Amino acid sequence: MSEFNEIKDFDKELEPGCLSGVSVYIGSHHHHQHHKKESKPKKQPDKPAQPEIDYSNFDIVKATQYGAFNRVKELIDQGYDVNQGDSENVKLLHWAAINNRLEIVKYFIECGAEVNAIGGELSSTPLHWATREGHLSMVILLLKHDADPTILDKEGLNCLHLAAQNGFTSIVAYLLAKGYEINCADVNLMTPLMWSAFRVKTSDPTRLLITLGASLNLTDRNRNTALHWAVYYRNRTAFQLLLKAGANVFIQNSSGDTPLDIAKKLRIYWFSKKLEEVIQEKELANKNVFVRLIKDEEIKKWIIFAFPFLVYYLLGSILNSSLSYALKLLFITIILLVALSSSRLHCSEKVHTKIPFAIYIVTKFWLYATYFTIIMPKISFVLNFIFLLSSSLLFYYFYKTWRSDPGVVKSDQNQKCKTIIELAECDGFDAAWFCSTCLVRKPIRSKHCSICNLCVAKHDHHCPWIANCVGYGNHKYFFLFLVFLVLSSALFTYLCYEYWLVVLRGRLIDGINFIIKASHFNAWVTLAAINSAFHFTWVLCLLLFQLHQITWLALTTNERMNHERYDHFKHDNNGEVISPFDQGCLQNFSNFFELKFTRFIRGSNPDWRRIYSLDDYEDEKRGKPFELI
Repeated sequence: MSEFNEIKDFDKELEPGCLSGVSVYIGSHHHHQHHKKESKPKKQPDKPAQPEIDYSNFDIVKATQYGAFNRVKELIDQGYDVNQGDSENVKLLHWAAINNRLEIVKYFIECGAEVNAIGGELSSTPLHWATREGHLSMVILLLKHDADPTILDKEGLNCLHLAAQNGFTSIVAYLLAKGYEINCADVNLMTPLMWSAFRVKTSDPTRLLITLGASLNLTDRNRNTALHWAVYYRNRTAFQLLLKAGANVFIQNSSGDTPLDIAKKLRIYWFSKKLEEVIQEKELANKNVFVRLIKDEEIKKWIIFAFPFLVYYLLGSILNSSLSYALKLLFITIILLVALSSSRLHCSEKVHTKIPFAIYIVTKFWLYATYFTIIMPKISFVLNFIFLLSSSLLFYYFYKTWRSDPGVVKSDQNQKCKTIIELAECDGFDAAWFCSTCLVRKPIRSKHCSICNLCVAKHDHHCPWIANCVGYGNHKYFFLFLVFLVLSSALFTYLCYEYWLVVLRGRLIDGINFIIKASHFNAWVTLAAINSAFHFTWVLCLLLFQLHQITWLALTTNERMNHERYDHFKHDNNGEVISPFDQGCLQNFSNFFELKFTRFIRGSNPDWRRIYSLDDYEDEKRGKPFELI
C-alpha cells in the first residue's frame, strides 16, 4: 500500500486549520502549515464591529479582517492600491473573502480588485480562501463577479475539491448546479467524490455527488477508486453509500489491491464482511444452479415471502391434529425456533423490509381460506353479506394505500439545479429546507424516507405492513384501511363464535372451558379466531392513535415524534406541542377527509407538496397564490 503513503503526506498539508497563507486571519500572515496547532492565531468571529473598538489606527489589512468598512474606505480614498500584495502576494480581497466581509468585497471589486488574484504560499485565489472556510455567501458573491472555481492552487486543487474534502455540501451543490464538472480531477487525478470518501465521515457531500451522477469507478494516479479511499480511511458512511450505488469492488490499484484486500490488510472486519457479500452476489452468475438458488437475493425474497405461509399452515395443522399436548408443544416450539432462525437468513436489508408485508398477506390469506372453506357454509346469509362487504372495502383501501403515490416530492435534473441555485442565493440552503438525497426543496411537513429513499409530503410514517409510506397522497386511504381492518377483524371473530354455536349446538361453556372445547372440536378455527382478535386489538389502538393525532392534535406521526426538529412547532406550559395547523377538532377532521359539514366548516386539504412555509400555508388557506421555488 505504498501508494497511500504519498497521499497521506500530501493530506498532512491539507489538514483543516494548517493551510499556509490561509491559517492566519488576523495579524501577521507569515506562519507555515507545520507550526504547532496552538501557535495559530484564532479567526475573529464574524460579528458586527463593536462600537467601543477604535478602528482609526488600524492598517488596511487589519481593518479588512475586522470588517471596519469606514476605515477601509478612508484608506482606499487616501490612495491605497486595492491590488497591492504583501510579501506572499496576499491581497486585500483574500482577507475580506476568508473573513466573509461581503460589503468590503463588493467595495474592493468596485474599486478594481482582481477577483482571481493569486496569493499566499498555496498560490490560492480569494475564492479558494472563502471555500476552505465554507463561506457559501462569499462564494456566491465572487462567482457573480467572474471568479473562476476551476483554477488550481499550488497543491493542484480547485474549489470543488476543497469543498468536497471539507464537507461543505452547500458549496459543492452550488458549484455543480452552476454547471462545473462533477468529475474534475486534481493533480493526483482525485475527483471530488474521492476527496469526500477520503475526508468526510458524514453522508454529505458523498451522497450528493452520487445522486448528481459522479463516476463511482474513476481512479487516481495510483488507480485508487473512491471505494479504496473509503476503506483505507475507515469511512463507514461513504463505504455504505458507494456499495449501495454499485461501486466496482473488483478494481485493483497500482499495488494490485482491491478494496477487500485493503480491508483485510487493515483488519477492518465489518468492511471485509460487507465486501465479501457483494462479491459473492456479483459472482453468482458464474455459479451452478444450486448455489444460485441458495444465494440469489430475488429468490431469497420469494422464500421469505412464502415461508410464513408454511409456518402458519404447520401451526394450524399441528394444533388441529390428534397428537398429545406434549408433542404439539414440542413441534410448535421447533417450528417457532426454525422461523426465528430463518429471519437471520443472509439477505439484504431491502429483502428484510418485506417480511412484515409478507406476514400481513399470509395472515389474511389463511383467515379468508378458513372463512370460505369452513365458516361461511355454517353462517347466515346476512352475516356473510356484512362480512364480505366489509372485506371488500378493506381490500380496496388496502390496495389504494399500497399502490397510491404517498405524496412524493418530484423534480427533474434542471429543476433540481434551479432549486439549489435559488436556495443558495436566498440563504435557505440547510438541512431543514433541502434534501441532499433527492436534491429538492423540502415542503414544510415533508420527510425523507430512508426505506423508500424518497421525500414524502406531509409524511406520517413508513408502514411496513403495506410496504409503502403514508403521507399526503394516501393518508386518508390508510385511515379507512384501518377502519375496515378493525371492523373485519371484529366480524371474523364473531363469525367464529357463531360457527361454534352452530356446530356444537349450544354445548359451549363460558370462560376458559369454552376455548378448550372449541379447540378440541376445530383448533384451526380457534387459531384463526385468536389471530383475528389479536389484530382487532392492536389495530384498534393504532386507529384511535391516528384519530387523536388527526382531529385533536393536527399532527402527523413524524411531527409528533420529532417536533423538536421543526421550528414552527411551539409548546404550551405543560410541554404539549402546539400545531400551527390546528383549526379545531371538527375542522381538522373535515380537512383531512375534505368534507363539508356546514357553510362555515368546509374541509380543505392543500397540496402539501407545494407548501414550504407557514406563510405559504396561510396564503393557501386564504386562497392566495404563492411563489413556488
